[in-house]
Amino acid sequence: MLEALIFVVFPFCMVFAAVSDVLSMTIANKVSLLLVASFMAIAPLTGMDWSVYGMHLAAGALVLAATFVLFAIGGMGGGDAKLMAATAVWMGFEPVLLEYLLYASFIGGMLTLATLFYRKSIFADLTRHNMFLRHFADSKVGIPYGVALGFAGLAIYPKTALVGWALARLAA
Repeated sequence: MLEALIFVVFPFCMVFAAVSDVLSMTIANKVSLLLVASFMAIAPLTGMDWSVYGMHLAAGALVLAATFVLFAIGGMGGGDAKLMAATAVWMGFEPVLLEYLLYASFIGGMLTLATLFYRKSIFADLTRHNMFLRHFADSKVGIPYGVALGFAGLAIYPKTALVGWALARLAA
């Protein structure tokens, strides 16, 4: 059962955040809270050392502090900042955290360039009322960066310690 939670909760939250951001340009606080609360409940049950557990929470706090600064200066949305911090809790101070941040930056940059190009194309006018494309077509709104965060999280997640633990348990 614990393995199932590890394989379902994080990916579900990443997909939900991405789709939510596309549809409404918001990422509900419930997504970030679910990520943090589920990590806090699951990680000790895997036998994770308390010092490692604390470092995972510290990684989330550090990312939250950095993204809060970006939010305060208008560089990112509040939901994006909270989602990045909650994702960092699952990654901890491991190389996968840096990899996640690099993937999110790269994917986010590509998403931004593609969106800006799209907004200047004739397709933006044709899809302005499509529920999945309307925010990509509207130059008055920002970029739904939750898409980049979701894809980056899904790409890196298989490399995390919790997934490694779950796979080892299933193989035994």
